[in-house]
Amino acid sequence: MSRFARQEQIIGTKAQQALARAHVLVVGAGGLGCPVLQYLAGAGVGEITLMDDDQVEESNLHRQPLYRMEDIGTAKALAAARHLTAAHPATRLHPHLSRLTPSNAENAVPHVDLVIDAADSFAVSYILSDTCQRLGKPLVSASVLGMSGYVGAYCGTAPSLRAVFPDLPDSAANCATAGVLGPVVGMVGTAQAQMAISILIGADPSPLGQLLTLDMQKFAFGGFRFDKAQEPTAPLPFVDAALLEEGDLLIELRPASECAEKFAPAAQRLKMEELEDFHVSDTQRIVLGCQTGLRSWRAARGLQGKGAKNLALFAQCAA
Repeated sequence: MSRFARQEQIIGTKAQQALARAHVLVVGAGGLGCPVLQYLAGAGVGEITLMDDDQVEESNLHRQPLYRMEDIGTAKALAAARHLTAAHPATRLHPHLSRLTPSNAENAVPHVDLVIDAADSFAVSYILSDTCQRLGKPLVSASVLGMSGYVGAYCGTAPSLRAVFPDLPDSAANCATAGVLGPVVGMVGTAQAQMAISILIGADPSPLGQLLTLDMQKFAFGGFRFDKAQEPTAPLPFVDAALLEEGDLLIELRPASECAEKFAPAAQRLKMEELEDFHVSDTQRIVLGCQTGLRSWRAARGLQGKGAKNLALFAQCAA
């Protein structure tokens, strides 16, 4: 019996062939990325480019079952590629031991059919959304924390992630700081894989323009369509070191006690409250930098209220 016989009973031979021709970019090989990768390779996706700069730690194993004890200390991208190739030799894996940046997103996204954001970092999510929207590529992005999470299918023929989430959250909490349960993150990642497969085979109805929510404390599922969501009028783009320009005014928002090294040598350190009396230029671009992008986002919103129009964000964790 064919490896995909039971799957083809549902989707058909042509759809299976479409999966075999597909090339997917997966950013993140952690709790979300593991089920995404396993189910995409298992479904017969022909080519997967994987981007992750992290290493396997023992504390990962309760929610990242793709890895084993002997993988501890190994780059996740390499360990994932090795295990997936052993189980699904027809899938071509391209592991990249790097974080996502605005620059390398511009290089990676044009060559794939679909992008999966499994990094669970809002800076990465917005970078990928901006790139996918500009290039017309579908994006499946998810986030999970504690006992709940959500997954949505953006861009392509649907509004971008910015149209649904025009502002960043109030907190930068993540799995490391707030905790997460393995089955919950596994369910969200599995939903990402199912959305991706449905998009790649042209399923009707399409998940593009759909957001799904999961609350596993209450065992409740929800969601909504966002097909008519409006794009924000003044989006704040993320940049990296390669995209800094001569004449940019660079502001580091992290104090020296938190981070001795500034995101750029020419950046000046300022506190959030010091921006209240900051003179806004009509022409000079202001680049605000911090660790996650959250402080930079809030500072930029404040400067927009003072009339600033040429602003950009630098998130160190996405560089």
